[in-house]
Formats: sequence, C-alpha cells, structure tokens
Amino acid sequence: MELLESKNKLIVGNWKMHGRLAGNALLFNALAAGAAKLDASVRTAVCVPFPYLAQAQTLLQQSCVTWGAQDLSLHLSGAYTGEVAGSMVAEFGARWVIVGHSERRLYHQESNQHVVLKAKRALEVGLTPIICVGETLAEREAGQTEQVLGQQLQAVLTALTVAQAERMVLAYEPVWAIGTGKSASVQEVSSVHLFLRRVLAAVDAKLAHVTVLYGGSMKPDNARALLAEPGVDGGLVGGASLQAEDFFAICKAAQA
Repeated sequence: MELLESKNKLIVGNWKMHGRLAGNALLFNALAAGAAKLDASVRTAVCVPFPYLAQAQTLLQQSCVTWGAQDLSLHLSGAYTGEVAGSMVAEFGARWVIVGHSERRLYHQESNQHVVLKAKRALEVGLTPIICVGETLAEREAGQTEQVLGQQLQAVLTALTVAQAERMVLAYEPVWAIGTGKSASVQEVSSVHLFLRRVLAAVDAKLAHVTVLYGGSMKPDNARALLAEPGVDGGLVGGASLQAEDFFAICKAAQA
C-alpha cells in the first residue's frame, strides 16, 4: 500500500528545559560519534533550548546530526520582549523547530491558530516545523481522540498550501502517556498514525508521504515495537534524549 511506503526513520531529541554548557558539550560530542555509526536508514536531530543553538552549531556542524529549536515567535521581528524569531533560529544553522508541543498548548495556552501561524513563520525562513498533535486522557476516555486530532491537523492543513504541508513533519504525542505512568499500546499508536495519514491523504495524495513521528515517552524498551509499525516514521524523544546511550538505543532500534 503506497500510503505506508517505507522511508528513512527520523529520531528527534527534545531536550525541553534541560542543559548546561559543560554537560551539553559531552552530549553533543557523544551524539556526533554515535550518529556516525548508524546506517543511512536513520536520521538524527536534536532540538535544544535557544541559548544552546550556537553550541549545537559549533559541535554538530561537522557531524550528520542536525539541530533545531523547541519553539519560535508568531512575529517576524519587533517590540516583543522575550520572543525569538524564526529567522534568528535559522541563523544558527538550525533545520527544525517544534511547533505546538503539548506543553506549549497547556502552559502557554497556545491555540490551533497559534500553531498554524508559527508553522507558517517556520516555513517562511526555511525551517521544518515539527507540528505536534495529541489528546488528553479525558478526551481519549470520552472517545474524542479522532475528533480532537482531526481538528488540530485540519487547522494546519486548511491554512497551508499542499506544497507547504509537504515540508512539515507531524508528531503524535498522546498527552495522557507523557509523564503519567500510563503508556500507549502499539495498537493504539498504530491506529492513530493510520488515522492521521488518512486525514493527510484525503487533502492531497502528495501528503500521504509526510513524515509522522511518535512522541509519547519513547524509550529503549518500547522503541523497537513502536518503530516497527508501518505508519510510524520515527520518534520525538524527550527524557531519553538526555542520555546518549538511551538515545542511540532508540536510534539503533530504528535501523532497517
């Protein structure tokens, strides 16, 4: 089935609000060394806090690891104290930016419209937005998973052209399976990824090939089973990305 055509896996580390210069250097160097040992079927990236973009560029630019940020401003520039524009992120050689992470939606009240605008800003400066969608435990238990995810994704697809949407990466992160002690089964993950692919393909056949990552507490002990699912193109990895050994165990699980 063309919808599930095999492609190289993408493993993206999301450091969240972690890191210090000395420890980062050790981790960046370990990432560069580890990625060099992976085969071509796996791509690796890391999204770091804004202050560490320069360090990432310096230490990773000779490696096959790419890097990015965890957010960007709705605005191009101007009097927006504390904001970071996408063009600023791009100046540090970044390729990626996470948009609409569940923590941004929850703690900063980011709406679907905010996510759409940020995705556009990313694309305008040549960054690839990793657009996150996900449902809460209450929404899942109410049987609203597809309704919620459909609304989140359709908001993006309605606002972007097909050519723009082809450039995005989608990440499914079940909010109820992140830091709660609960975990999504392989069957649950597969079902949601196939649903997301149906929504994408219904807009345009070209979008059937958009990369869709799983972002719900992927760890070394569950990575192989999750990544073996045809609809899962890789992972958006949180806590495990802070330990090189764990991160590369996941990367190795992704190898063809």
